[in-house]
Amino acid sequence: MRETSKPVVKKVAIIGAGPGGLATAIALRKQGIDAHVYDKAKEFRPVGAGVGLHPNGLRCLDAIKPGIVYILKRSGCQVDKVTLKTSTGETIRTNESTMMRKYGQATLTIWWWRLQQILASELPAEVIHLNHRCIDFEQNKNSVITQFENGKTVESDLLIGADGVNSTVREILIGDGQPRYLGSMSWRAVVNYQEELLPPNEVIVMNGEKTILFLLNLGEGDMYWGARKLLPDSTLSSTFAEAKSRVLREFTNWMEPVREMIAKTDPERILEGPICDRLPLKQWSYGRVTLLGDAAHPMAPSVGQGTNTTFEDAYELAECLYNFPDLQTALTNYEKRRIQRTEVIQTRSAEGEKRYYQPNQQTNQQSQQLFEEEEFQDWLYDYDPKSESRLKPWKETAVV
Repeated sequence: MRETSKPVVKKVAIIGAGPGGLATAIALRKQGIDAHVYDKAKEFRPVGAGVGLHPNGLRCLDAIKPGIVYILKRSGCQVDKVTLKTSTGETIRTNESTMMRKYGQATLTIWWWRLQQILASELPAEVIHLNHRCIDFEQNKNSVITQFENGKTVESDLLIGADGVNSTVREILIGDGQPRYLGSMSWRAVVNYQEELLPPNEVIVMNGEKTILFLLNLGEGDMYWGARKLLPDSTLSSTFAEAKSRVLREFTNWMEPVREMIAKTDPERILEGPICDRLPLKQWSYGRVTLLGDAAHPMAPSVGQGTNTTFEDAYELAECLYNFPDLQTALTNYEKRRIQRTEVIQTRSAEGEKRYYQPNQQTNQQSQQLFEEEEFQDWLYDYDPKSESRLKPWKETAVV
């Protein structure tokens, strides 16, 4: 960041205290901007699922806060190999991870809640405001006034919606309705690590009939299981117990150790939800309000880029607010740097979600085309905040 530059805003309100909102606050406060984070949660609790942090996201985090990646490595798990299995436990193939060798950073897996805690610890406690559910905002030429359910209001120079796939800020700003269901229901939980199911430093992907299961080591004695089922209906269960019964029913014919793991999981720890995304937007910013992360470009988890592209957003937005002469120019350049890239990744992610449920032989062939395409991987993972080449567009135009 250029020493001669000054931020174009003094006070920023960020809606959403997930990893994206917190990383953005860290980046902005590093530049002397009075950034505050507001979240509807009444307290930080051990919630969320497993997160994969890839080289592009880790580099952006390191640029935002040098040293934080070292802390994440101590708390999470480095992925050395990925094994594909059948639902009965038969190994189809094992691939050694090439991330460190090719891109200088390994993939890390970590609990979402632990990632949130590490990021939150980098901020003064008084700038994180819990029990603040955003319900509306109004903007004028000089400021944005945000209203919260608890009756409080906040005036700022810029409002950032980092409040996820069901973003309130996006709905008020753009009003494009509900997310798009991609035809896959998911059940996820964090449980005690079980080495008999998951060797250290390994990710296991198991394929069944229109079903898929992921096992990730999250470090510090925790493990994540994520089950998905191709279903036409996105209706949710009415209780935690019903959700647990449902996932056990959908995985009836799977190997017993997997069913036993699910059966022993506390029903209240199981997160049930549809896999959704949204169609890409051509504009994220209107006046003094902009979007970031899942609020701007929610994507299916198949390419593992939701959190990573959010950290890219955080870095680039902070850069633009620091290096351009006025807010409108800063937000315009933020969009130029981010929208085309995230549109390509959104499209790839939606395509990847569909391929998960095809027969193994066909899936292997198409996965090779989609995920192991070296040129695309280089473009995706080589994203380096310190290099102008990061702004190079992908050669294809995204079509959803």
